[in-house]
Amino acid sequence: MSHSLPGIVRDRVTVPTIVISNRQKLVLLSASGVGAGYFPLFPGTIGTLVAIPLSLALNNLANFSLAFAVLTLFAAVYCAIGLASKASELLGQKDPGLIVVDEIAGFLVANFTAPNRISVLLTAFMLFRFFDIAKIFPASWLEKLPGGLGIVLDDIIAGVYTLVIVQLLVAWKIL
Repeated sequence: MSHSLPGIVRDRVTVPTIVISNRQKLVLLSASGVGAGYFPLFPGTIGTLVAIPLSLALNNLANFSLAFAVLTLFAAVYCAIGLASKASELLGQKDPGLIVVDEIAGFLVANFTAPNRISVLLTAFMLFRFFDIAKIFPASWLEKLPGGLGIVLDDIIAGVYTLVIVQLLVAWKIL
């Protein structure tokens, strides 16, 4: 079933009416972190906040079965790439800000198997946001890849950088 969205007037120009299917709506809803990406200020940060309960659930799963948690993490990254590809194609943009599934997947990596302590969670959150914004190599190179690969993989690298630092800080008993 398709729905027609009415034309919108912006700066005295009417944006044409578009037709969007329920499946396309589901893709945009999922890629936007259940709407978090539509937040007008700092959608990437809001998307990372959405990732926190998912990350905690994944870590609880890792306590039960590390192998299943790793498999789930890889599946989440794979799905994020697919969703980001489809959403960016629907929107006709390389990396639209409303797509935050990349931040969600990246933070799942960043906080993976971290101890369930607020100091660890806050550190992981801040470090992930820093690395996501800074785009330290190879993230800056990976974001140039086409479609969902470029959208998601730079965040996965930010997550890996964060994961390594957080795990070291925990091992050294700083966190």
